[in-house]
Amino acid sequence: MNKMFLVLALIMCLTCVFVGAQDYYQCWTDGQGSVNGQNLGGGHYKVSWSGVGDFVCGSGWNNYSGTINWSGGANGAQYFGVYGWKTNPLIEYYIGRGGGSQKGSYSTSRGSYTLYIDNRNGPNIQGNGNFMQYNCNGNSGGPQNMQEHFNGWSSIGASVGSPNYCIVATEGWGGSSGNAEVWVNNSGGGGSTTSSGGGSTTSSGGGGSTTSSGGGGGGNVTYNLRARSTDGQGRVNLRVDSNTIATWTLGSGMNTYNTSSYNSGGINVEFFNDADNRDVQVDYLSVNGDYRQAENQSYNTAVYEDGSCGGDYSEWMHCNGVLGFGDTPGGSSGSSTSTTTSSGGWWWW
Repeated sequence: MNKMFLVLALIMCLTCVFVGAQDYYQCWTDGQGSVNGQNLGGGHYKVSWSGVGDFVCGSGWNNYSGTINWSGGANGAQYFGVYGWKTNPLIEYYIGRGGGSQKGSYSTSRGSYTLYIDNRNGPNIQGNGNFMQYNCNGNSGGPQNMQEHFNGWSSIGASVGSPNYCIVATEGWGGSSGNAEVWVNNSGGGGSTTSSGGGSTTSSGGGGSTTSSGGGGGGNVTYNLRARSTDGQGRVNLRVDSNTIATWTLGSGMNTYNTSSYNSGGINVEFFNDADNRDVQVDYLSVNGDYRQAENQSYNTAVYEDGSCGGDYSEWMHCNGVLGFGDTPGGSSGSSTSTTTSSGGWWWW
C-alpha cells in the first residue's frame, strides 16, 4: 500500500454548508520526479505528474461529515477518491478500497460496503503513535454521504470518532505518470460552487463549473518559507487572513517550502501539532521576494518565554500558535498554485 496524505481545500455539501469550515489545498511530493499541482479555487484543482516516487494532491472540507460530490477525474493515478481522518479515536479512512481485517458490512445510498480495519503505529495527523486505518471496500464514485458511512461503522460495532477532514484526493507513486482535473462541488456534474473575493476566475469541465468572483486585490502573491522541525514531524499552516493556503510537514533540516495565492490580508505561520521534543524553527518567510526574518517579527504566540507561551522577536515556535509576518502587498481570494519541497510527514508504505 502507498503513502497517505493530507491535502486540503474547499468542498461544498449537497445538503448544507458547514459554518466555520476552512479552505484547504495542498500538493505534496517526496521530491522524486515532476509534479505540477494547481488550486484553481472553489474546489477546482489540476495536477500532472511524471516519474514520481510519491505525491498526493487534492481539496476538501475540514471538520466534515456531509455529502461530497465531484466531477472530473484522474488518468494514471494509483488512488483517486474520498480520503480523510477522524479523531477520538484516531482513524484514517479510504472510501472504495480494501485491506486489513474484515470487520463487517453495511449499506449506504451508494450501495454495500465491507469495512476492513488495519491497526497501525507510526506518523499521523497528531504526531506519531497508534491509529486505525479504515478501508471501506465498495463503490468509490460520488456522491458519497459520509454520515451514512459513519453510521454504517457504528452499526457493525466499529468506532466512529469525531470528524476531522475529508477530501477528494489524487495519488500516484512508483514512477507513474498521469494527470487529473477535479471539481469538488455541491451538486456534481452540472453543479457549481461560488466563492467571493477579488478578481474573477471561471473554469468549467467534467460537467461542472466553478466560479470565483469579487472586487479589489492586487494579484498573485508568492511565498517561500524556510523552516524546520526538531523531530521532522512538526506541521504548519500558512494562513492569509482566515484562509489556510498551504499545509506542510517540516523536515528536520532547513528546507524551503513554496506556494502562491491571490488571498490578501494578514500573514501567519501556524504551528498546530506540538508534542514533546517537537519545536519548529523558522528562518524567514519571503513574500514576493521581500525576505521577512522570523526573529524580526513582533507577534509570536507560539514561542515559550518567561514560563508561558507567547512573545516576540524569536524564530522559535515551541507551542501551538502563530508567528505573524505582517500583511500581503496586495491580492484577493481566488485561485492559487502550491508546491512543496518537503519530505517526511505521516505518509507511509
